[in-house]
Amino acid sequence: MISREKLNELREKYPVGTKIVLKRMSDSQAPPVGMLGKVTNVDDIGTVHVAWQNGSSLGLVDGIDEWEIVKNEKS
Repeated sequence: MISREKLNELREKYPVGTKIVLKRMSDSQAPPVGMLGKVTNVDDIGTVHVAWQNGSSLGLVDGIDEWEIVKNEKS
């Protein structure tokens, strides 16, 4: 269970459209490390849902998966 405070923190840090890069994902269907994606939403349990460049839509779990915000990406 995620606290309301932590959920609000995640939603503020990763608003819809935030560009991210995958560092590590604990899932057998994970996109490759280095894959870029855009946040589509943060759900009520704190999963950060992402539209990945390869068409995948797997979500990220804070504290388990690793990713970072892409700054100044040329697109």
